[in-house]
Amino acid sequence: MSGVCYFIRTMERTMIEGLGDRIGETVRISGWVDVRRDQGKMVFFDFRDRSGRVQGVCLPGSSALETAKEVGKEYVVRVEGVVHKRPEKNVQEGKQNGDIELEVKSIDILSRAAGMPFDTDADLNLDTLLDYRPLTLRRPRERAIFTLQAALVQAYRNSLIRQGFMEFQAPALVGSDAEGGAEVFRVDYFNEQTANLATSPQLYKQIMTGVYERVFTIARVFRAEKSATTRHISELTQMDFEMAFIEDEQEVMFVLEEVMRDVVRDVQSKYADLFALVGTDLPLVPEAPFPILTLREAQEILGVSTDDPDLEPAHERGICEWAQREKGSDFVFITRFPTHKRSFYTYEHAAEAPHSRGFDLLFRGLEINSGAQRIHDYDVLVKRIEERGMDPKNFAFYLQAFKYGMPPHGGCSTGLERLTMKMLDLDNVKEATLFPRDMNRIDVLLHGTDSGNIKE
Repeated sequence: MSGVCYFIRTMERTMIEGLGDRIGETVRISGWVDVRRDQGKMVFFDFRDRSGRVQGVCLPGSSALETAKEVGKEYVVRVEGVVHKRPEKNVQEGKQNGDIELEVKSIDILSRAAGMPFDTDADLNLDTLLDYRPLTLRRPRERAIFTLQAALVQAYRNSLIRQGFMEFQAPALVGSDAEGGAEVFRVDYFNEQTANLATSPQLYKQIMTGVYERVFTIARVFRAEKSATTRHISELTQMDFEMAFIEDEQEVMFVLEEVMRDVVRDVQSKYADLFALVGTDLPLVPEAPFPILTLREAQEILGVSTDDPDLEPAHERGICEWAQREKGSDFVFITRFPTHKRSFYTYEHAAEAPHSRGFDLLFRGLEINSGAQRIHDYDVLVKRIEERGMDPKNFAFYLQAFKYGMPPHGGCSTGLERLTMKMLDLDNVKEATLFPRDMNRIDVLLHGTDSGNIKE
């Protein structure tokens, strides 16, 4: 029998969310000690894993009592015990596993934990929240934020796939700036070839549209902006789609509205409890189409100058308050921006020049999406590049797709962190960014910077 190995199967791990189905059974759970309450002859615990929490108790005379008194908050443990129904008087209504309790029979310490450097139940300031991100992510509120963010991404993806779009992976290293003037991170690696970190997947979306017609990508992009505001970060996630054979930008807006409805519907149906945990209301989505205003109409509603080429942050908030009040919508489209304020590839509205066929989608007081019909004619696009003071030779790779036949197309880009921020009514986009980078921070606050000097 030499050389023969046998695998002996031990008790399977049970997720905490499934303990209610195991009344009277001996189970094994693995996770963290959320709370320990030593009452002398007995020790009570709150255990947690990725699925939830449950109360455990180590009774007098238990062989696990000595170890139970040794473990502390955030210890990683493996626990075996018996699931019991709680007495009626001890049931905690509305709380996960509030009607059961785990009688602890054994505890194995898998990893010890030092004392936490902050009060986990306190209302932490932003710097503490971010400097200790590996630890603050364990808090229920932060866990909820990024659980919901993951759900937003999946709902966005599912909606576009349902509408016939194909996902592709856009490069993060690029040879030309898609925004035509945005502050970029230079990469000194490719000998004499200029290279940057991508500010947008835009040019590659358009190339792909000339092949697959309907495409989307969820891409990391990088902006070297010297902006310290509640709305700006240096590394962010863009959720972009592009579609061919359109008549105008309204077809793009229609698809975007459908995506937003799908996203809201999905997170509302699955995660209403997490919205309550974060402490925010569910978004207002009208039964009618999202309201659409031209830039001039929005400015007239607000009573501000119609000569301005864009909306200021205060104006975005004001027009969203109008949409909530008058249209019952947290979403509102703004159209007809001046062509010179949009990216070089934006199509000009022939009947309303110099206005463009671009649009923004505002949500709860903030622009979360920008899009447009694009220029698809090679000669017009080359001329526009030249008019913006750029060299078409720097865009030769991109322009191949247009020189050899590009259909009319358009698309848009949604900022994931901004969408998360406004969906959950957070004060700062960094709260909606897992590991935020800006001019003052890479993981921790950079030496010699002042995070207090942050504008709205």
